[in-house]
Amino acid sequence: MKRRSFIRKSALTTGALSVASSVSFANTLTNNTIAHKYNLKYAPHLGMFKHLAGDDPIDQLNFMADQGYTAFEDNEIRKRPIEQQEKMAATMKKRGIEMGVFVAHEIHWKTPNLASGDLTKREEFLNDIKSSIKVAKRVNAKWMTVVPGHVDLNLKMGYQTANVVESLRQASALLEPYNITMVLEPLNFKNHPGLFLTDSPQAFEICRAVNSPSCKILFDIYHQQIQEGNLITNMEASWSEIAYIQIGDNPGRNEPTTGEINYHNVFKWIHKQGFTGVLGMEHGNSREGKEGELAVIEAYKKVDNFL
Repeated sequence: MKRRSFIRKSALTTGALSVASSVSFANTLTNNTIAHKYNLKYAPHLGMFKHLAGDDPIDQLNFMADQGYTAFEDNEIRKRPIEQQEKMAATMKKRGIEMGVFVAHEIHWKTPNLASGDLTKREEFLNDIKSSIKVAKRVNAKWMTVVPGHVDLNLKMGYQTANVVESLRQASALLEPYNITMVLEPLNFKNHPGLFLTDSPQAFEICRAVNSPSCKILFDIYHQQIQEGNLITNMEASWSEIAYIQIGDNPGRNEPTTGEINYHNVFKWIHKQGFTGVLGMEHGNSREGKEGELAVIEAYKKVDNFL
């Protein structure tokens, strides 16, 4: 499922909750009962609970807070009207929700970008970073996602890596004064063939070369399960450079418990490391409608029960 469209889609219904119990549970959820206490900062996105909370982003944020979620991420917030950004930021501040990542720049999915060393493309990227700093300050974001783009088949990998590192060093110099971190996201070969950045060791090497607190790794568990597996082993090896984590089960890129990943153990390990950052729920819902949204909530309660 493509990153650009997965949050707009849900898989066909694979089962159904009891209608009576679902309606009862939905009523309980909307009556602002005591919020669930999670052990980690899971971050839903807009649309994940739209059938229970409504289409308005502010209503959705309030619903998330009512359920005990203390973080939120929005890939597209950079493109939202400034007035809406400000309202969302005010709501998050009021409800104790920490802002997670948003996509910092236009991603080149099909053509070489940072890997090419083209100075015009580098300048375009740096201008996007400058613009995103304003957004980050407006919505109180500490992290922004960076994807270096497509490989350049005309260059050896070593040259491409050097080009990417130089662009990221220049971007880091822009971000450091504001204590904002760009997180590099390796993406799997199956969903995104041809991209430059695919593996956690590769991301680790680049972050070490950039050598800045403003350049770290976004470890997307869904992508890395497909790309390399050995999730805990690879997280442990690159842990010093990981600043942000995203979630999605495989196959399907839906909520935990719907695929093969043992999220109970993965989350237990992450918690044991003392991780206090955000874990973005960058996945779809395996079931449609209110029942599917309730299933997401229940799935996170289940896998978060590791203490």
